[in-house]
Amino acid sequence: MNAPQYAETRRDDVVDKLFGEEIADPYRWLEEDVRNSEEVADWVARQNAVTGAYLDQLPARDWFRKRVGELFDFERFSTPRRKGTRYFYTHNSGLQNQSPLYVRDPLDGEPRLLIDPNAWADDGATALDMWQPSPEGSKLLYSVQDGGSDWRILRVLDVESGAQREDEIRWCKFTGLSWVGEEGFLYSRFPEPEEGGDFQALNFNQKVYFHRLGTIQDADELVYETPEDPKIGHSVRVTTDGRWALIVSHKGTDSCYEVRAIDLAARAEKGWAVRDLITGFEHDWSMVNGIGGKLWFATNADAPLYRIVTIDLDSEDIQWQTIVPEQEQVIGGVSLVGERLIVSYLRDASSQVRMFTLDGEPAGELELDGIGTVGGFTGEPGNPETFYTFTSFNRPATIYRMDLYRGESSIFAAPDIAFEPGAFLVEQRFYSSKDGTRVPMFIMRRRDIAENGVVAPTVLYGYGGFEISLTPGFSASRLAWVEAGGAFAVANIRGGGEYGKAWHDGGRLANKQNVFDDFVAAGEFLIGEGIAARDGLAIQGGSNGGLLVGAVANQRPDLFAAGNAAVGVMDMLRFDRWTAGRYWVDDYGYPDREEDFGILRAYSPLHNIRRGVDYPALLVTTADTDDRVVPGHSFKYIAALQEAGLGERPQLIRIETRAGHGAGKPTDKAIAEAADIMGFLAYWTGLEMTE
Repeated sequence: MNAPQYAETRRDDVVDKLFGEEIADPYRWLEEDVRNSEEVADWVARQNAVTGAYLDQLPARDWFRKRVGELFDFERFSTPRRKGTRYFYTHNSGLQNQSPLYVRDPLDGEPRLLIDPNAWADDGATALDMWQPSPEGSKLLYSVQDGGSDWRILRVLDVESGAQREDEIRWCKFTGLSWVGEEGFLYSRFPEPEEGGDFQALNFNQKVYFHRLGTIQDADELVYETPEDPKIGHSVRVTTDGRWALIVSHKGTDSCYEVRAIDLAARAEKGWAVRDLITGFEHDWSMVNGIGGKLWFATNADAPLYRIVTIDLDSEDIQWQTIVPEQEQVIGGVSLVGERLIVSYLRDASSQVRMFTLDGEPAGELELDGIGTVGGFTGEPGNPETFYTFTSFNRPATIYRMDLYRGESSIFAAPDIAFEPGAFLVEQRFYSSKDGTRVPMFIMRRRDIAENGVVAPTVLYGYGGFEISLTPGFSASRLAWVEAGGAFAVANIRGGGEYGKAWHDGGRLANKQNVFDDFVAAGEFLIGEGIAARDGLAIQGGSNGGLLVGAVANQRPDLFAAGNAAVGVMDMLRFDRWTAGRYWVDDYGYPDREEDFGILRAYSPLHNIRRGVDYPALLVTTADTDDRVVPGHSFKYIAALQEAGLGERPQLIRIETRAGHGAGKPTDKAIAEAADIMGFLAYWTGLEMTE
């Protein structure tokens, strides 16, 4: 392997004085949008050339590209959604860049192609994002994502004819899709950004609109806004019986909402009259569904692990009533289908499913095939069936249909796969963090390696933020790594939602260092238990997990052989200046407040690089159209790493084009990226193929 010759990066004399400290920011010019700066575009091209030449040398990359492609090549279905007599679902034959959408009428009828997003762009980078059939199943509302951006375009299709309607809505982001009968739909959008600000400008003044079919966007009716506080965002959802529209307002990423209701049955008389249900931004209130005047919610108000409550808005004496009290495990999701509440709980980050009557009486449990994640449970009140998925680290998603009257499940769609799941052992271990906190971890290895006690090159993955739980799920690249003789581990560190609010609070704001301590302790545990090789431990994480990789690489460079920091938040002193970054203050704090500045300054990956210290081999990955975590974070971070003189191991950046934060990435780009990452980590952890 020839050592890379890093591309030259200009340094400027930019210094900010913050709370008495001078903070150098020599690479601030790399914050500019690559589409608007020839200099940044040239830097990106030169960095990619260096990285590409290095990755071309990796001895395992071609093997990973071939094997990940083979493991990716299986049929993938989404859980069907029923409207009227029609069933809608996506189906990817295996290696299609995007998943087409099909309809069946009835369920055992022949599938008919409705939308094939693979025809939308030559590079496969334009994706079908969300989609929602109208109540009678006659129309389909869907959103289009281009190049990985968070911006969406909404369009409508006639289901019977397959004809595209003229309706088109632009500048939507973080919106739901909610039909109001068959006449139109509710959605959320931001004002059109100023020219050149599409991918970097902060997002303010989100509003809820109603679009009547057959009209232009400029004629849409404004339903709800908060001009007195432009930071508040709004989403909207309509109960499946069409009676209520629920507007959910938020200020940041915390699950703390205000909820307002609009009685759609009274709209002809009262218009878009809004009725307050929950005010104060104090707790999570997630609507499950509604029947007539009665609504069901899951909430963590007075229940950190969540309870299920109801309210009857048609009653003269409106009272919140608990019907499913808080349990020992945190609720991960609730669906109301047929005459059942189907509740998914997390037990040590793995799914358990219990059913209740609509009055909260226990109605049985769903038997699952071991450690895994259950999702879906699509359907509506009165439906005789629901569809759900089950997946694990060694099992791609299988779609099941449950007969709600009999309580019996049958397979709707199961993929033919190019491996034997039983050849892999998935287990859960627990370890102690620095302060004694007990933390769970999933570990996947080849069964023969586990049974023979072989010490293996290991990839440790983590996230640790925003109350997001890491649960078991299938990944072709991870399975390829394990097939090749490595181990793969997921640490359920604090900051996530695996154990409810307390687990989240234990890893954010002033407690953020706990996240890094938990991750470091996970690495030490893997080595101490003889699972990971002492010089063969790699770390990986994306977004907030990219921040995690950058922070622990600074704090414990001796512990890790290699790392992949993907689309990471690396400049903790300026993250709130772009797009959705302002929302993240709930987890990180405010850089312009002295009490938060000191905490952020202490772990910011960009500002704590230890010059002259031997670092792990680091591959930073990002994309030019990432408007969630703008690529300037990764650009500045890699420039600082390359300048700091961090030993013989390389620090490189891979910058994808026409891709964003991850969603909508075409299959061929996903396979190529996975091969580059796994090939890089394999080289620096000493993974030798033992298949």
